[in-house]
Amino acid sequence: MEGQDEVSAREQHFHSQVRESTICFLLFAVLYIVSYFIIRRYKRKSDEQEDEDAIVNRISLFLSTFTLAVSAGAVLLLPFSIISNEILLSFPQNYYIQWLNGSLIHGLWNLASLFSNLCLFVLMPFAFFFLESEGFAGLKKGIRARILETLVMLVLLALLILGIVWVASALVDKDAASMESLYDLWEFYLPYLYSCISLMGCLLLLLCTPVGLSRMFTVMGQLLVKPTILEDLDEQIYIITLEEEALQRRLNGLSSSVEYNIMELEQELENVKTLKTKLERRKKASAWERNLVYPAVMLLLLIETSISVLLVACNILCLLVDETAMPKGTRGPGIGNASLSAFGFVGAALEIILIFYLMVSSVVGFYSLRFFGNFIPKKDDTTMTKIIGNCVSILVLSSALPVMSRTLGITRFDLLGDFGRFNWLGNFYIVLSYNLLFAIVTTLCLVRKFTSAVREELFKALGLHKLHLSDPSRDSETSKPSANGHHKAL
Repeated sequence: MEGQDEVSAREQHFHSQVRESTICFLLFAVLYIVSYFIIRRYKRKSDEQEDEDAIVNRISLFLSTFTLAVSAGAVLLLPFSIISNEILLSFPQNYYIQWLNGSLIHGLWNLASLFSNLCLFVLMPFAFFFLESEGFAGLKKGIRARILETLVMLVLLALLILGIVWVASALVDKDAASMESLYDLWEFYLPYLYSCISLMGCLLLLLCTPVGLSRMFTVMGQLLVKPTILEDLDEQIYIITLEEEALQRRLNGLSSSVEYNIMELEQELENVKTLKTKLERRKKASAWERNLVYPAVMLLLLIETSISVLLVACNILCLLVDETAMPKGTRGPGIGNASLSAFGFVGAALEIILIFYLMVSSVVGFYSLRFFGNFIPKKDDTTMTKIIGNCVSILVLSSALPVMSRTLGITRFDLLGDFGRFNWLGNFYIVLSYNLLFAIVTTLCLVRKFTSAVREELFKALGLHKLHLSDPSRDSETSKPSANGHHKAL
């Protein structure tokens, strides 16, 4: 009987492993297909030629797609884990959700951590160096020569990064045990290196997310139709049409030798056409879309941002009075044993909404920063080098999102796998400073956002607008034609 029990236990373990592997493969296959179509939408079409460079571009495209799929998996992993825990609590004995267990979720976290390391340290550097390689001088040109050069560059880069991390860690911690543990490449070195990258990603999120939270109001205002109050859209469309016709006549009357004037007029004509399109869309919009959707979305954004700041403030108080509030505090009860939120399923749903909102805001804030403004992809006109840069940036942001959500107290879900092995999560001063900076910077960005119009009017009233004390980027926007067809000028 004991032998039969052991055989049945091994069979059950085998079937569970096969089932979990199949589920992981299907989930990743869906993410890979979606990522492939996203990249193909932005990839420059001129790169598609049947030659050696086309093969290199195709390989880089597949590696970038893999990285983007891993990034999407890292973003969806925390919400998936939270909702899975609530489902298991609600239906503990349901036959159809037996595949959804702690072993599967723990395995997904380990795979996400492994693939994130693989993409960040191997695949993306390989794709970049392979794309830029030409082969060593004196060797026969071809794919093999480019692969050889890429591998040599990867080895040199690995030695450089490992050496820098080894020296930095040795300077910070001079214990003999710590020095010896640095020689353990797999168990200590790589997790330590990924911990440093995660800290950098969290610092990048600390910079991008507050900016994105304030920019979300502007972005949604551009996507939605604003209410029309005391405006005559027909008259504005008529004025824009006359201006468009005048610019077209001037453009047709210029000779081809005046290149600068032609380019300037073409840009101005394109701006006028864009404004005309916006006005026509506002005219065609229904009354409920103009007067209900826009205020509701703005109110929803304000509520979500306020809840995020409030949760961070509560987390700061918990950190000051309770040691278990640390991200590396007491381990959780496990998947399916207890709810992660005091409000049950409703609180878990709110956590998921806030996590997605923070991720979207961080991406918007990332592309709003001046240093990363050139990374914005353009439809059918993005080079593979820029695509690789975007994939690496999104991978760093998405890998740090679960850590940031746990550090800020947005969720109490304990990070599983290698996501929870970060040493800096146990440092009270780092975690407290991170929460304080996030709350302060987010509040300042929102106050600056909502008081910018009042501040500019005060500058005008006091005559200080001539000193250019306001934001130059905003000033450049105010000099452009507004959506109602009139020019704004100081």
